[in-house]
Order: sequence, then C-alpha cells, then structure tokens
Amino acid sequence: MDLDALSADEIDELDAAVIGLDASGTIRTYNRSASILTGMSAPAVIGRHYFREVAPSTNVPGFHGHFLAGIRHGHLDAQFEFVFGQMPHQPLRARIHMVQGRAGYWLTIRPLGQIAQGRTREAVMEAIGQRARAEPVDPTLCEREPIHIPGSIQPNAVMLAADPGSLAILAHSTNVFDMLVDNGTPLLGRTVDEVLPKSFTDLIRARLASHTLDDGRSIRRILRLTGRDGRTYHAVAHAHAGRVVIEMELAPDQPEDFGGASQIDTELAVARLRAVETLSAAARIAALEIRALTGFECVLVYRFDANWNGEALAEDKVPDWSRILLGLHFPASDIPAQARALYTKAKSRFVIDRDCVPVPITAAPEAGNAPIDLTFAQNRTLSPIHLEYQRNLGVNGSMSISIMVEGKLWGLMIGHHRQPHYVAPETRAAATILTDAFAMRVQEIEGRRLWAERQAHLDTEGRLVRGLTHAEDFVASLTTGPVTLLDLFGATGAGIVSGEAVTLIGRTPSAAQVRAFAAWLKDALPAGSTAYATNALPAAYGAATDFQEIASGVLGAFVDASRVNLILWFRPEVSSTVSWGGDPRKPVLAGSGSVAVLPRRSFERWVEERSGFSAPWPEWQVSLAVCLAQAVEGVVLRQRRKIDALTGLLADKERLLIQKDLLTREIDHRVKNSLQIVSAFLQMQRRQVSDPEARQAFAETAARVMSVARVHDSLYQAESVEEVDLGQTIENLCSDLAGMAGEGHAVDLVAEPGLMVPYRKAVALSLIATELVTNAFKYAGSPDGGRVAVTVSGDGAGAVRMRICDDGQGLPQGWAEAKPQGTGLGMKLIRAMLDQINARIEVVNAPGACFTITA
Repeated sequence: MDLDALSADEIDELDAAVIGLDASGTIRTYNRSASILTGMSAPAVIGRHYFREVAPSTNVPGFHGHFLAGIRHGHLDAQFEFVFGQMPHQPLRARIHMVQGRAGYWLTIRPLGQIAQGRTREAVMEAIGQRARAEPVDPTLCEREPIHIPGSIQPNAVMLAADPGSLAILAHSTNVFDMLVDNGTPLLGRTVDEVLPKSFTDLIRARLASHTLDDGRSIRRILRLTGRDGRTYHAVAHAHAGRVVIEMELAPDQPEDFGGASQIDTELAVARLRAVETLSAAARIAALEIRALTGFECVLVYRFDANWNGEALAEDKVPDWSRILLGLHFPASDIPAQARALYTKAKSRFVIDRDCVPVPITAAPEAGNAPIDLTFAQNRTLSPIHLEYQRNLGVNGSMSISIMVEGKLWGLMIGHHRQPHYVAPETRAAATILTDAFAMRVQEIEGRRLWAERQAHLDTEGRLVRGLTHAEDFVASLTTGPVTLLDLFGATGAGIVSGEAVTLIGRTPSAAQVRAFAAWLKDALPAGSTAYATNALPAAYGAATDFQEIASGVLGAFVDASRVNLILWFRPEVSSTVSWGGDPRKPVLAGSGSVAVLPRRSFERWVEERSGFSAPWPEWQVSLAVCLAQAVEGVVLRQRRKIDALTGLLADKERLLIQKDLLTREIDHRVKNSLQIVSAFLQMQRRQVSDPEARQAFAETAARVMSVARVHDSLYQAESVEEVDLGQTIENLCSDLAGMAGEGHAVDLVAEPGLMVPYRKAVALSLIATELVTNAFKYAGSPDGGRVAVTVSGDGAGAVRMRICDDGQGLPQGWAEAKPQGTGLGMKLIRAMLDQINARIEVVNAPGACFTITA
C-alpha cells in the first residue's frame, strides 16, 4: 500500500497502526489505530521521539537499528516480527514494516496476537491484588528460589546449548531463527558446526580441549552469519555444568547508533578514578563515569556490610528523578544469599526491558530432565520476584555489576532507568572494566589506610611487649607507664582480670561488674577459643545494660588455657540513627496462592534509632589482642612458673635441665612467631608492590623465612630441643608453600614418621626444600597450577633422604652450566646448605625434574 497516496483521514481509518516519522525518529503522524493499540493519543505523541520516548522497548538494534541502517544506506524497507512487552497492558506480537516515503518514513504495526503472561508473572500479580495479611514472613524463602535455572532468556538474544564432546545441539531458545536461517531442518541433534562459522566452532573446541572455557571464562567474537545480508552478531560462548552455552545478539550497524563506549572514554574514566584519594570520592567518580558511559538515569555504588545489609554509598542521577537512595541502608534480604553467590560468579547483568516476554528454552530428549544451568549466561532472565522488586522501585531497564575486592563481593554497581534501556555490548564491557578499576582503587585506598593503622598498632604493641620482657609484674607493665593498653584499638577503657584481682584504667565498668563479666565469659566462650569481641554487648550479656554508656563494646583475650588471666578493652555506646530504604523488619511480604513471598513495596526513608552499640572491632584488632595475650603468656607467665619451680628445686639438676629445656622451647616458640610475623609483613608488602620482579623477590624471601619458622615450630613441639621431626616439619612447610603459590598448586607428601634429625640439619634441609618446591611451582607448573611430590625417609646409619619431583617437562641438558632463569640465588643457597651439612644431591628427569638429597 502506498501510504504517501492516502490522505490524513484515509490513513486514520486504516486497521493497521500507522506512524509517520522523520529521519530523526520524531513522530509526525499517528493514526487512530495506533492510538487504540498503544493507549496514547496523537496529540500526546506528535513531536516526540518514537524509539526513545514513546516506545523505548524498540530502541534496540533489532528495531531502531533497522531504521537507522535503512536511512544510512539510503533505502529503508524492513519487515520483521517484534514482541512488545506492554501494549499497553498485555504483551503483543506484531508484524512490523518500515518503509521510506516521499517526505519521510512510515512505520506500520499489524498485531499478530496478544501473548499470555507467564504463569509465574500472573501468580505474582494475582498475589499482589489479593494480599490481605502482613504478618512476618520467612525471608529465607527468597533464598531458595532457583534463579540460576530460569528456563528462559531475554528476547534481544538467542541461545544454543550443546554437548561439550560432540557440540551437538541439545537445547535452544525458541527464537533462534530470528538470527539463524531456518532451512526446515530441526536444530536439535545438529552440531553447531552446521549453523555457525567454522572458525568460531574450531575455537570453541580448542578452548574446551585446553580446559579454558569453564569457571566463567568465555569466548567473545563478532560473527557474520550465512544468509543474513551481511549483518553482524555478538557471540559469547562458555562451558558450564556439562553444556556449552552460546549466546548471540544483533550488533548495531554502527557503534554510535546506541552510544557505544570508546577506548579513550574508558581510559579517561579510569584516569579520573586513579586521581582521587578517598573512598567516597572514588565512589562518586565511579557512579558519574559509569552513568556517562551507559546512559542510565541513575547509577548507585552499593556496598555490603558484614551482615550483607546494603548501603547506597554514592549516587549519580538525572535532575528530574526525585527518588533519593544515597545514604539509605537496605536489608540483606533485598539481595538474598543465592543472588549474592551468583553475583560472585557472574559479574554483570543487564536487563533491557523489565516487562519483556521471556523466550523459553526448548530441549531435546537427549538433554535429560535437568534444566540448563544459566549461571554464566549474559542474557538469563531475572526472577519474577526480582522483577517485581524493580517495579516497586520504579525501575525498568537495569544494570548490576559485581564489585569484587580481594576475591570477595564488596558491593554492586547498579544502574536504573525508568524506561527500557539498551546498552551496547562494547559499553557493557567498558562499564565492567571501569567497575573493576573502581574495585582495585577501593582495595588500594582501603589497603593503604589499614596498613597505616595496623603499623601504628604494631609499633604500640611492640613497645608493650618489650616492656614485658623486663617486667616482674605483667599487670603493672601493661597498665602503667608511658604506653598502656589504652593506646591500642581506640579504646576508652581497659583492664586485666587475674584470678580475683581486677586492675582497671580509663572509663570502665566497676571492678565487681568486670569480675562478673569475666566469669560469664569464661563459661560462655567455646572451648579452644581465646578471644571475644562484640560491638553490641548488651544484646549478648544482659547485665551490660547497666553500663552500656561506657562499655557497649568489649574486646577480650584470655592469656592462659585455664582462663585465669584476661585482658579487656572497652568502647562506649555510640548512639546513632540508621536511615533504611523501607522498614528493615519487613523485608518481604506474604503472598497468596502459588506465590509464597512478594518483594516489599515501600522504599520510603525509615529511620531506626540505635542504642547499645559501639564502634565495631575489626578482625585484625582481635588478632593483635590475641598476639599480645600470647606474648604475656610466653614472656611473663611462663617465666614466673619457671622461677617458682626453680626456687624449691635448686638442688635437683634433673629438674633444672627440664626448665632449661622449657625455656629453650619458649625461645623457639617466640622465634617462630617472630619469623611468621616477618613473613606476614613481607607478604603484605608484596601486595603493595606493582613491579613483578620485586613481588617475586618478596614472595621468595617470605618462603625462606617461613621454612626456618617451621623448624622452630617443630623444635617447640618436639620432646627434645636438639632434634626435630623432619617429616612433620617438611609437611607443614609444604602446606605453607602450596598455600602461598595459590589455587591449583599442591604438594603430595610421603614422610617417614618420627624421623628425628639435628636442628642444624633440619634448617638446611628445610631451606633446600623451600627453594626446590618454589622453583617447581614457578618454572615447572602450568599457569593453572602444578603438583610436586616430596618423599622424606631414613637412609640407614643415621642418614636421611629427601626426594622432590615436579610434574613439568624436566631440566634441559646442560642446565647446571646454563644461565639461571632468575637471580640464581636459590641454587647458590642450595649449594651452601649442602656444604654446611656435608650432603650430596642427585638430579634426574623422570620425566619431570627429580632432586634427591642425601644427608
């Protein structure tokens, strides 16, 4: 039909919805059928942009992209089917025809039929309408929702699931022929080689063979498919749960059609992030830059606390969005445990249209009854409960990108849009990169702050310990003088309970109250635990309500196993208010019918007055308190017991030797602790250094220090102070080295029990083992890890044999004379240790390198 030949009245009488557009996409004509179909009158839409304002769900490459490409190429004549998520209240499948007219462009929409809402969505809406009860609901019901197996994807993409061995297609989304050519042959049972470019499928096979396509790793390529008029598609493939999952979506004709981010945009944003020095400033810059990249109307930096409650740390939004979430807190149930676990694995999730009609996945009988696991799928549909949560927030298009700090979920970068919102794949990748840059900046800023704070406390604790070594009374040493317990942890009060005696400094409860608390703690603390910390003492210990103003927080560490001596620090109550986004006591609402729970509907600011809380005690402060208690036990209390025993048994030489032995063990114990602290400091320093060679040097030095510490640890636990159980020592050492090397590295150890060797020989063999195992991990293993076999046994006549073999390719010929790969310090150290204990070494390839040391 030639629409140009019809009058305005004739166009208005047509049964099909007809919309006239200019080249920019602005509406010039809107007939009566279009008004009936959309529920919007012509005066309300004339002059507005059709794709961005009137029907934003069409602002995608599969609709608006056709329009832009046709105009760019000088000929627009595109026909296709499209599903509107809300038209105006029910999903509608329609036939679309876009054609170039004489003075503009015509868009014709012919309905093909309404699509029934999914059962789950209907149930949710029914439950909302019938909800009549408001009693407390178990929020763990949300945590049991299987969000990783929704059985559907978003309609902007298609999906194939194949067997990883044969690449035979076992399942696919029902819209797969929107992108693949339908030749009349069912897809199920065919291989992906038959429908996708060979270069892409060959790459999938190669990555499967090398085991580098699982655990969230993927292949991303731009493909041109046969029979699709040169159109390009973004393809992503990954392997998970016994399936290869391939997703494809239509690429924009030009990146600028949908605001594709450029590399320079990303680099400039990262540079601005690096220029700020505080966490709050970094969060503000991240929110601003990611909103500028993605075009979302609002971007939040959302941080989790220790209990998984959330806080909006930064917010950047358009001026006309009145909703303010900045500074609000949100209960942990808003993002339940299984959602957080999914965010930890799959880092990003973009939803174009909250009201889109999910595309089901159909499977072949050979696929079995198990659903396809879409944990790592880019276009997995969200759960109905989460979508309802977005409706309650007034959000349609959305983005969630995980902020991972030191391998843990620190928070989320969240994007909100009141209308459907498409973000191009390149921009999604840029937003993910920028979020990763923010995470690294968080780690850097927080790490620097914690480092400075810990260093100051370590210096204070060191001064206290040095004072202990010269003191006869540890209580006086810790509570009087220029440095006391009050100089640690920002405490306002401190004390020591020693039997019935109580010594207090600063602002504290009374001696009787502290004595009663110590008695309660002695019984309440689990066996084997030595430390207790809480910032809400009245909630745990009811009697603390009498003194909560001065001691709502307490940190305590028992000095001895009998729990006679206890060191305490107190913090006062910090009265505060917490602004929540809705009442945190009602995280979910009761549903009805087939829906157990509904997301809460109110996000109005709800202020909670908090009392009985102090500032929290970080874990590192608890660890330092335990170290101080151990120092008190080691340096003072054990010396006191030694002196008491010697006073009554001066004539008994045998008991004198026993005490000497005990003191020697203590020295070994303290040397071991000191060496472990040095090793820990080296590891902390290594994380602060960016130069790879320097980082490696710190790691190797830490390993060498740890090897000597392990010998002292064995000396401390052995019956004799002159001999060490070599097998136990090497076992502990190898466990440390494997842990330091990282995931994928392991040591298989076979050690003869009770193999005692002199201390000097144990130190030398431990250092040799450290060098050989470390070199095996560094040079023989693969990037994903490696295994080392270590055998320790007796060799007759008091000799021992230690054999260390790796699973690498072995040493090349002439390796002994070749220039070392590193500094060569390791082999020099090995030769020095061999000379020191008069030992010999044999080296063979079997097939990896095997070193046998006989000493």
